Amino acid sequence: MHLGLIPDNPAEWKALASGRVPVPFFETHFAFGLARTVMAAAKLGVFESLSSQAATATEVAARCATDPAATHQLLVALAGCGYLQHRCDRYSLTSKARTWLLVESPASLVDAVHFEYDTIDLMDHVEDYVRTGRALDIHRQMSGDRWNLYQRSMRALAGQSAREVAENVPVPCGATDMIDVGGSHGHYSAALCRRHDGLHSVVLDLPEAVRAAAPLLAMENMGSRVTHLAGDALTHDFGVDAYDVILLSNLAHHFSAVANADLFERLGRALRPRGVLAVIEPMRLETGDRVGQFSALSELFFGVTSRSGAWTSRDIAKWQRAAGLRPAGEPLMLGGGSAGLQVATKP
Repeated sequence: MHLGLIPDNPAEWKALASGRVPVPFFETHFAFGLARTVMAAAKLGVFESLSSQAATATEVAARCATDPAATHQLLVALAGCGYLQHRCDRYSLTSKARTWLLVESPASLVDAVHFEYDTIDLMDHVEDYVRTGRALDIHRQMSGDRWNLYQRSMRALAGQSAREVAENVPVPCGATDMIDVGGSHGHYSAALCRRHDGLHSVVLDLPEAVRAAAPLLAMENMGSRVTHLAGDALTHDFGVDAYDVILLSNLAHHFSAVANADLFERLGRALRPRGVLAVIEPMRLETGDRVGQFSALSELFFGVTSRSGAWTSRDIAKWQRAAGLRPAGEPLMLGGGSAGLQVATKP
């Protein structure tokens, strides 16, 4: 998957093929402009203002308490980017906007878009990171409202793949006990418990994450079947033969190889025979000549914002084997391919 320049007419195709198009300028100036246009529209309530019916720029401005002339410019930009349709001076949502950018949509990414303001701040550190090799620790950079928005963002993203995860984690027959390590919002746990009637899950995460995610877990209406436990995965005692299912979600990229090896070993001991360790992670590409844009940019992002960075599926499988588990042959790439699900079982 990648973003890129797509010509709209033969003249633009010819110009792009000739090498005369200033691609670096377009990929910085217009890519940033596109991002900020969508972010601003979500923050100002533009998409919500059009959720029930089309409207003129003046009507949208009145609904959003914004300047009419400036609102018109924003609406034109959104139409040019495929988020709105424009017909007879009225604007309406495209299916793309209606699916992803309305708060009440089942696939809503509104909270993830809101968190992009924080992402831009975090990526201001790229130059310092490249010069010094010193990464930020995103969890130490956040406090208060940032934790709340971060958890809502993670929940929005989990909503895109939770059903797929629940369908593809091979929960053992008769399984009763699960721990969701780093799962904060509990959406993956809820999806798995809904699919498997006898399953109960404990969601282990940092105290700040548990506090911020408590309202999100409450919205799942799972009661005592999915509960929170505040703790640190690096020091928590998982016990021995305690769980039928362990889910490690979006956590390994925050830890070093040594820390992950130790964590996987402790998780392996905590699994019962025939138990399953499922790992959800943004997968780093294996070394090779071809580099995918999204994977490469994700690797840089996690390098900047984490104490470690993304790992390959081979790394994860190695830690699973060292913990006495049998990893599946290949990870399942979830949704748009930005993360993988790697499953291993205990003999």
